[in-house]
Amino acid sequence: MSETTIRAIAVDIDGTLLNSKHKLTPEVEKALHDAAGQGVHIILATGKSRNSAIHLIKQLKLATSGIYLQGTTIYDESGKITHQKVLDPDLVRRVITYAEDRDFAVIAYSGTRIMARHEDKEMRESTEKYHEPAPEVVGSLQAIAGTLPINKIMMIGEPRAITSLRWQLGFQLGGSARLVQAGLSNMLEMLPLNSGKGPALETLLQDMNISPKEVMAIGDAENDIEMLKLVGVGIAMGQAAQMVKDAAAHITATNDDHGVARAIEKFVLKPTPTAEAFIEEAATTVIRITPPAQTNGDS
Repeated sequence: MSETTIRAIAVDIDGTLLNSKHKLTPEVEKALHDAAGQGVHIILATGKSRNSAIHLIKQLKLATSGIYLQGTTIYDESGKITHQKVLDPDLVRRVITYAEDRDFAVIAYSGTRIMARHEDKEMRESTEKYHEPAPEVVGSLQAIAGTLPINKIMMIGEPRAITSLRWQLGFQLGGSARLVQAGLSNMLEMLPLNSGKGPALETLLQDMNISPKEVMAIGDAENDIEMLKLVGVGIAMGQAAQMVKDAAAHITATNDDHGVARAIEKFVLKPTPTAEAFIEEAATTVIRITPPAQTNGDS
């Protein structure tokens, strides 16, 4: 049990809330319901669009704002964007051209819309695997930059090529945007500067009037690190990368061993007194009876 009462839980979805089969286990669902029943806010924080989380929002009956698209968008409980950050259109065009010239597939995200230049089986299977709709085929992504707000772009390729691309783009961008990976070695994402799950959570908590010290955050990947460092109780999943574990205050079980439930049980839930506890308390309670005051006079 943490010394500070936890008022909110910020939880990553893939690799954290969901197991390796992308399912929410009954153990984790119960722990979340128990926490919500004690007045704790449940905040989903994912790199994906809100569309990918609607089934979880309904299943868990969540009534809290959430963080999506790597923290570039914050939605309230009704599904309305309250905060968002977007990429510079010229930068989007330049980076997409650079990536496509080197045979990387590119996806652009605008709110709940996911767009690609052409139909791609691997790309479609990848998005559907994570409960996202198949990307819209819109032709040139460079052409839509400037006509739609682009929150992030994702580049997909072989892991070694992605590692090289990250280094090359990092050198070229010169700090004008962020490059992150969400635990998948074949994907690289570019975000607006000063965006991410950590900054988004800080903004949301200010809106909710909750101190970061009163929050537990749980994650498994590089894009969760800032979030884990921000809060009072930062939890890394058991299967998380070492850099994530190093950034966390605590490590829980893996996502296949209900790690989120274990963390909630340890740091959030208040114990319910048992019948034995009531009996023990009653047995040790001293009852003092004050006799009535004596009065003088004839009977």
